[in-house]
Amino acid sequence: MSGDAGDVTDGGTSGDTGGYVLRASGVSVRFGGVRALAGVDLGIRAGEVCGLIGPNGAGKTTLFDVLSGIRRPDQGRMVLDGVDITRRSPVWRARHGMRRTFQRQQLFGQLSVADNLLVAQEWRGGGGGLAADLLAFPARRARERARRERGERVLADCGIGPLGASYAGGLPVGQARMVELARAVADPPRVLLLDEPASGMSATEREQLAAVVRRLAREEGCAVLLVEHNVAFVMDLCARVVVLDLGTVLAEGTAAEVRADPLVREAYLGTAPGTA
Repeated sequence: MSGDAGDVTDGGTSGDTGGYVLRASGVSVRFGGVRALAGVDLGIRAGEVCGLIGPNGAGKTTLFDVLSGIRRPDQGRMVLDGVDITRRSPVWRARHGMRRTFQRQQLFGQLSVADNLLVAQEWRGGGGGLAADLLAFPARRARERARRERGERVLADCGIGPLGASYAGGLPVGQARMVELARAVADPPRVLLLDEPASGMSATEREQLAAVVRRLAREEGCAVLLVEHNVAFVMDLCARVVVLDLGTVLAEGTAAEVRADPLVREAYLGTAPGTA
């Protein structure tokens, strides 16, 4: 991974991005003889919340793995802010503004909630190296204080401010998922990939989640791509919805357009064309 933290201009630009912060073009992935993705095109704009839905096995998580750099596509390319990132590592992408949560909880269970958010900011370094750590230089203390204050603000914005001192490993599922979201945005993201963030949440927690996502998009200009099996949640939250089926884009449009699409109703909602 040497060089992954280099300047964002490394790797060349892609030309016209069509106004998209993140753009995937012609993405294909195969697992042996199984086609997981086939020529998928997808773009997300700044300040947009886009939903990605589809039946089990449609390729949603595989696409997330490709976008976040965990898996390289057999074909296709990804562009982030005009830079081709197809061959960039997950670390490079994260350090240039792309953040992701996972279906399975990925918290540091032995750390406090506050320290989970602090870890997310540590990659920027503290300045002064080991000597600054050992001698507690004023500049190092100031950075540490600023990061903790940032974490406190993010926890408060996510409605979980009182949990800062709690151990992350002892939280119920809904709160743990909100902590994962808070950690993902502790260092302000450019693109946020949320993989089933509402799973295990109560109705109240889902409302809080939706409010946080809307604020990130509206106030910070974050581009959000969200995979979620709760279709009603997606339709209410997302301005645009993309439907995957058998590794291809079946439909794309507003929530109302996708809901009314007969192909979507047949493939995903279980309603044959022409029926109610």
